[in-house]
This record gives sequence, C-alpha cells and structure tokens, in this order.
Amino acid sequence: MKRSLDTVVLSDVHLGTVGCHAVELVQYLNSINPKRIILNGDFIDMWNFKKYYWPEAHMHVIRTLINMMTNGVDIYYLTGNHDDMLRKVSSLQLGPLFIRDKLVLDLNGEKVWFFHGDIFDIVMKHSRWIAKIGGHGYELLILLNRMTNYISDKLGYGRFSLSKKIKDSVKQAVSFIDDFEMTAMKLAIEEGYDYVVCGHIHQPKIRGYENEEGSVIYLNSGDWVENLTSLEYDGYEWNLYRYSEDIILQENPKINKLMHAHSMDHKKMLG
Repeated sequence: MKRSLDTVVLSDVHLGTVGCHAVELVQYLNSINPKRIILNGDFIDMWNFKKYYWPEAHMHVIRTLINMMTNGVDIYYLTGNHDDMLRKVSSLQLGPLFIRDKLVLDLNGEKVWFFHGDIFDIVMKHSRWIAKIGGHGYELLILLNRMTNYISDKLGYGRFSLSKKIKDSVKQAVSFIDDFEMTAMKLAIEEGYDYVVCGHIHQPKIRGYENEEGSVIYLNSGDWVENLTSLEYDGYEWNLYRYSEDIILQENPKINKLMHAHSMDHKKMLG
C-alpha cells in the first residue's frame, strides 16, 4: 500500500551518470502517493550527460514521474548547478510541471524556502570550470567505488562508499558543509522563513538553529548517488527518509528486470 504524503523533496539524483541509483528511486516513487514532489536541483546531470549512457532504469524514472503527474501530482523542478541551463526557462509551467530557481510554500501556516544551494558555493560562483573538473573527478570516484564494491561483494566483505569516507575524513569538507548550513540558516532567519530546504552538498540533514534574530529549521534532502534519501512532509512534520534495499519487492518482475538491466549496464562500463 502506498504511503500518502503532502510533499516529497528529492535532490541530486544525477540522472545520466553511472552513480545514479535509478532502480531504487523507481521503487521508492512507486511506494508513495504525494500531493507534490519537489526536485531540488541536479535531477538530470547535464554536465556529465553521455549520449551512450542512458539506461532503461533512468528512462523509467522519467516515465514514473510523468505517470504521477497524470494522476494529479504537482512536480516542481528547481534548478541546480548541474542543470543550470534550465535557468533560462525558470518561469516555465507545463500543466502540473513547474520549473523554478527557488520556491516558497506556506505549509500549515509556516513559510518554507526551497532552493538547491549552489549560490553559496564560491567555487561554483567564480570558477565554474574548476567545479566541472571536480564533477568529473567525483564521477570517476563513483565508478571506482562500483568496481571495488563489485569485488568486495564477490569476496563477501559487503559494500562501502569511498567518496563518503573521503568527504567525512577531510577537515576542509566538514568545514565547508558546516559553513554551507550556517549560511543557509542565517539567511533564512533574515528573510523571515521558518524552514530552509536545500540540496547540493549530498549531506542529508535536519537541524535547528537560533540566534538573536530568530530561529529556523534547516533540511537537506541528500542525494540518490550515495545516501539514497529524501525529505517527506506528512502535513504536520518533516522526516528524513532513507532507502533500504530490504524494501525492494523481489517478486515484482518489472523491478527485477530493471535491476538486471542496470547491473548489465554497469558490467559493460567496467569492461
């Protein structure tokens, strides 16, 4: 039975890259019945998009969202740095699909501010080409992680995330994340918002902050490359959802077919 929700926030799905967990995302989308979905940036990775890499599972994500729209679900596509070319059409509406750079909603009497968050990234703002190189390096790291996990699984050692391990151990990265969150929260308080919802840094989080000017709740929906997380609002409170492979319905032949196709795509890329 599908879970009824008011609002679901997904960010940093990075469709079109090897790191995207599209099969798991389809499974998640098929398990919920929201009034609206907010795709908070970097949904399609237009920087690293390859003509030769668009697996069936990635197309199935698009089809699933289209099907949800035909059933009355509003979808807000908020632009990020990896899909920033959509900022040229950021006032576009096509029926239940809205393309925006940011979004403000009144939810149960509280003002909620949604935006991707790359506006806080100094590297992104002033040295876009450096950021692109970093994006390609990150994709190579994800591909290397796939290779090591494939071998690790065969040897019975289980899976782990190289990129997450590196980011968590580097002081500069930890400092950047904290600076990002503090900047978002302070700005939200200045603007009079009760909640601020971001993506961009691939760090799922719900935390509160208070200063002499007021208080705010910060939320980050994480990503579907490493963490496989989303934010869910049931009409009263926000929760951080974390995907688990245990919920995959193995008896579903459509899901099994997608998982097999996705696995074959990765094996081809690994040679």
